[in-house]
Amino acid sequence: MKNHSLITTLKSLTGNPRGCVYTEPLWGIPFNLYAPYISIYMVAIGLSDKQIGLIVSISWSFQIILALLSGVVTDKLGRRRTTLIFDILAWSVPALISALAQNFWYFVIAGVINSVWQITHNSWTCLLVEDADQEQLVDIYTWIYIANQLVGFIAPLAGLLIGWFKLVPTVRGLYIFAAIMFTVKAVVTYQMTEETGRGKIRMHETRHQSITSVFSEYGSVLQNLLRTPQTLYTAGIMLVISISNVITGSFWGIIVTERLHIPAQNLAIFPFVKSAVMLFFFFMVIPYIRKMHFKLPMSIGFLGFVISQLLLITAPDRSYLFLVTSVFLEACCFAAVSPLVDQMIALTINPQERARIQSILYVGIILITSPFGWIAGNLSALNKSLPFVLNIALFCIGSLLAYMAGAAAQKRLAIEAPIA
Repeated sequence: MKNHSLITTLKSLTGNPRGCVYTEPLWGIPFNLYAPYISIYMVAIGLSDKQIGLIVSISWSFQIILALLSGVVTDKLGRRRTTLIFDILAWSVPALISALAQNFWYFVIAGVINSVWQITHNSWTCLLVEDADQEQLVDIYTWIYIANQLVGFIAPLAGLLIGWFKLVPTVRGLYIFAAIMFTVKAVVTYQMTEETGRGKIRMHETRHQSITSVFSEYGSVLQNLLRTPQTLYTAGIMLVISISNVITGSFWGIIVTERLHIPAQNLAIFPFVKSAVMLFFFFMVIPYIRKMHFKLPMSIGFLGFVISQLLLITAPDRSYLFLVTSVFLEACCFAAVSPLVDQMIALTINPQERARIQSILYVGIILITSPFGWIAGNLSALNKSLPFVLNIALFCIGSLLAYMAGAAAQKRLAIEAPIA
């Protein structure tokens, strides 16, 4: 393990990648402590499935505007300053509002404010990758995911707290803890990083430009994007993952507690299993996958997601075996697919226009994703399994896109090889 490639990468990180990776647990741990309980917390306060779906869709609708603004804001304020300001606004403030929530409108307001995470996601991604060693990207993103999975080993504590203090008081406390940790993370990241080389150039170029002027240049950026097939394939895969995350994040807790009748305090078992499996996969399997072309592992990964969803919707009442197996498969597939997708995003986007291209991609993804919270909410109201049937269809599309993207990349390399 001492000479493991992931350990070597972690020790060798410097500059902005170091500042972003080392501070990620300060966000990942508190977020993933309360995340499994968001939907059932809303239900406990009195919200219906349709209201939960509506909140998700309202939030995503606001994200359309904010994602479009994200490239301009990131270029004008700089990657580092934008990340500090909007990390606090997007995560700390909504967590406090959710901790005090009494009805539907509290969650609407929290969801709208949380929508600005689209801005900090753009700026933070630029801060992470623009000055990074391209050869380390898979390992860098793997460590980001590892940081967010560490919570699985303390997740049972949340279950114990729910057993002692009941669901609503415990989740309120977790939200308050998260608000504090999110703020600390934003400040420490700011102190450990500096503005990227490309960020300094864009700040200088846009210093005397109005927002309208910067927006007027989006047309040419969009045209260049549409002429880049590999980026479009990547965008399609991002879209599949985006919609499925909305569905799973909003309705997994509901199907498990209401259809399978698993007690809420036992939900912490599943993040624990997921984290353990993912950490094993990251350390033992990813070093081999990173040497392969992405086509095969990503295609198989999406098909594995399909099987995990089939197990979820066919699980008998109170079947922990089915659920653990479903979570096990989902964890393996997530660990295989996610770092590769992030690497694709980093490598297929023109570095000269990274902030604005990411902005356009995020807007397109949000436009298509935003109705799916409402759609999944209505499907869940009809049958708790239907949102996950939709997931199955999405993952089949994802597998096909991964195969097509891989085939296109291999064809491009074959054409370029004789020239090189």
